[in-house]
Amino acid sequence: MFKKVLILSASAGAGHIRAAEAVERAFQQAHAAAEVRHIDVLQYTNKLFRHLYSKAYLEMVNKMPDMLGWLYDQFDKPWQNERRRLALDKLNTRPLVKFLEQYEPDITVCTHFLPAEIISWLKAKERIACRQAIVVTDFDVHALWLCHHFERYFVALEETRVHMERLGIPPSKLTVTGIPIDPVFAERKDKQEMRAKHGLERDLTTILVSAGGFGVGPVEHLLQSLSEMQHPAQVVALCGRNEELKGKVERLSARLSSQSRVRIKPIGFTREMDELMSAADILLGKPGGLTTSEALAKELVFVIVNPIPGQEERNSDHLLEEGVAIRCNNLPALAYKLDRLLDDPARLSAMQANSRRLARPHAAQEIVQSLLAMN
Repeated sequence: MFKKVLILSASAGAGHIRAAEAVERAFQQAHAAAEVRHIDVLQYTNKLFRHLYSKAYLEMVNKMPDMLGWLYDQFDKPWQNERRRLALDKLNTRPLVKFLEQYEPDITVCTHFLPAEIISWLKAKERIACRQAIVVTDFDVHALWLCHHFERYFVALEETRVHMERLGIPPSKLTVTGIPIDPVFAERKDKQEMRAKHGLERDLTTILVSAGGFGVGPVEHLLQSLSEMQHPAQVVALCGRNEELKGKVERLSARLSSQSRVRIKPIGFTREMDELMSAADILLGKPGGLTTSEALAKELVFVIVNPIPGQEERNSDHLLEEGVAIRCNNLPALAYKLDRLLDDPARLSAMQANSRRLARPHAAQEIVQSLLAMN
C-alpha cells in the first residue's frame, strides 16, 4: 500500500486547489494508514514565476480575456513545443524538484499540469520512482496537460477520453470519473430548510450569481440586468473575498426600485457553498470546471454569461450540448432570457433532469479507489 501520497495543485484560480482538497479528503478517508500531503507547487517556485501564474492570470481574466483565449489556442498544440516549455518550467521550479527528490512519495496526484510535467521529466530521468496520476480539472483536455510518464489520467467526460486516446494515450491508463469535488456536495439537503437558514424566502425562484472564488467579473452589471426580471426572484450574489464588490452590491440592492420583483442578497467569502447551491434553482456565471461540477451535483440549471475564452468556452459548449444550460451573450437581454426560461416549467424541469444525469458527485472517491487498486 502507498505510504506517502503527495497531491499537487497550483493556486492559479481556485479550482485546482479545491480539486486537490477533495482528493486529499477521499484518500484520508479510504487509506488512513498513509501519510497524505497536499502542496501548492507555486510555493516552490521563484517569486516572479509565482506572480505570473496567479496574479497575472487574474489580471488577464479581468482586463484581457481575449488575449487569454488567444494564448489558450496558441498553446493547444498536442506534443509541440514540449522541450521549450519544459526548459522554462525546470528553470523556475528548482525548489519543487528538490522537494520531490527529498520527500520520495510513493504516488503523486496532480490537479494542475505544471507539476505533472515536472514529475514526468523526473521519472524519465529516473530521479524519482513514484507513480503519477493526473486529474484534468476541465471538461476538455488542453495540450498542456499531456505528458509521457504517468500511470493514470482521470477525465471528466467520455468524449475527453476518446480525444486523448486519439492523441496516443493508452486506453488502459484513462479513466472517466468526473472532476473531483468535496463529498459534501453529494449530501442531499432540503431546499426550503437551506433557504430559511440563509435568510431567503422559501417560495421564490433563487438564482445564485457566482463571481468565482476571487470575486472577479462584471457582477454589478449582471445584477442590474437581473433586477428587470418580470418573474419574482431572489438573487444570492457571491462576492468572494472582494469586499469592495460586496459593498457595491449592497448599495445596489438598497437603491433598487421598490417596484422591482427581484431581491438581492450579497454574500462574501463562504465555506457553505453546498448549502447555498442546495437553496438555489439556477446558477448564473462563469462555467469553471469545479464550480460546474459542484452545481451539477446539486442539480442546478446554468445561465452562462461571459465565459473566459478558452477552457470556460469549451465547458460552455458541453453544458449547452447536454441541455443543462442557456447562454446570454448580451447583458441587456439577460432578464428577458431568464423570464422566457421561467415561463416554461417543463423545459426547466428537463434541464434539471439533465443536470442530475451529468453529475458525478463521487468523482474523488472513484479516483482514490482506482489508485488504491493499483497496489
